[in-house]
Amino acid sequence: MPPDQQTPSPADEIRAAIADPYAADSGALRLPKDRFPQRASDPRRIYNFVHDELLLDGVSRMNLATFCTTWVEPEVGTLMSDCLDKNIVDKDEYPQTAALEARCVSMLADLWRAPNIESACGTSTTGSSEAAMLAGLAAKFRWRRRGGRGGGAGGRPNIVSGPVQVCWEKFARYFDVELREVPMVGERFLLTPEEAVKHCDENTITVVATLGQTFTGMYEDVAAISAALDTLQAEKGVDVDLHIDAASGGFLAPFVQPDLVWDFRLPRVKSINASGHKMGLAPLGCGWVLWRDSEALPEELIFNVNYLGGSMPTFNLNFSRPGGQVVAQYYLFARLGRDGYRSVHAAAYETAQYLALEVGEMGPFDVMFGGDPSRGITAVSWRIVPGDESSFSLFDFADRLRSRGWLVPAYTLPPQREDLAVQRILVRHGFSLDMADLLLDDMRRTLSSLSAAPPAKPASGEAHGAFTHDATPAVRDEDTVIAPA
Repeated sequence: MPPDQQTPSPADEIRAAIADPYAADSGALRLPKDRFPQRASDPRRIYNFVHDELLLDGVSRMNLATFCTTWVEPEVGTLMSDCLDKNIVDKDEYPQTAALEARCVSMLADLWRAPNIESACGTSTTGSSEAAMLAGLAAKFRWRRRGGRGGGAGGRPNIVSGPVQVCWEKFARYFDVELREVPMVGERFLLTPEEAVKHCDENTITVVATLGQTFTGMYEDVAAISAALDTLQAEKGVDVDLHIDAASGGFLAPFVQPDLVWDFRLPRVKSINASGHKMGLAPLGCGWVLWRDSEALPEELIFNVNYLGGSMPTFNLNFSRPGGQVVAQYYLFARLGRDGYRSVHAAAYETAQYLALEVGEMGPFDVMFGGDPSRGITAVSWRIVPGDESSFSLFDFADRLRSRGWLVPAYTLPPQREDLAVQRILVRHGFSLDMADLLLDDMRRTLSSLSAAPPAKPASGEAHGAFTHDATPAVRDEDTVIAPA
């Protein structure tokens, strides 16, 4: 008799009746590790075993390294499920999803003070890394359109920036652009107007100013950098565009610091990128890039395709992408409005300022940035007080906090300040004052433990891997995590 027609054994019937994935020999099932499985399995059993393996992951709400959303309203989860099968690039098949994306672009143009909302253009992306690369490509093509060297015979293009997130290093390498990353020196941790101008020439395709630096949380002075570039053009005829990497600050400053001038109010700002899945509160996988007008986005970068059922323009590094994150972003815009976002972020700033005060009074810590909304994002960063001879390092402190489930990253700063180790907390929506109290209690206990039994040798950054933007010690990248070997 063929196997599929054999009479089930009594044991099989009992297991089917119990329907318990852990009953009898079901509990002996091992998930495939390195070979593709031969047979199909019961979905409930496989789900349970995969779910159990995921228990080994950390608790995302206690990950104070990540900038990304770790708490959403139930309605967001429902919308994500509703859109599970929608490919946002297929605008002919899913015209309403495309319409919601277009509404988001218009709302962001309004939020970021575009001179004419109707003429601003932009797109959703998988995150700020893709958005930054698209902005960089547009800047390179604008430079090429000018003929390079201010209309002359060309030359290798360059970007000028302060210490930036690794996506800009990727862009420079992948698209053959020189990255002139102005290093941190002494107590200068940000790009200054003087240093920006000093590194510019006729082949500078754009200056990247950061509204919310990864390493410290502080804003660079965009308006002052823009004014310095105005002076450079007036004195030397070198006209350099500005791009604003507002991965986090783009969804903070407009609501809690609306008078801060950093956006399209400055004519030199040609493009802005931001992460919807950070302070935009959308689920992971949502970024945005906008250009002030169609002149800033060269037409040759836009592709028109017709093989999904209708002709549609596209300008992304990815082609097929899920639509749920954009739908969720639109829901949040409509649900919260300016007042709602202001309330959410004001609460986060209040928590950050409380943490900064307590951390500063706790031990041998020098708070570098403490959640001032006029100067940066909802972050707190600190170092060991200069000259202090503590018997432990920030890396030891971070390791001990991990034993309680908290991920509070410690890392060294970029080249020329690699001697300085910094620790940082990122306060996100959902991290309450109550949770802050729990963290502070654990921090005090950790300090007492380290003082009573200091490590034999303070740990250094090299033993802990490089700093990662959003997760475990790995690579500094918001969208890709490559675990250390």
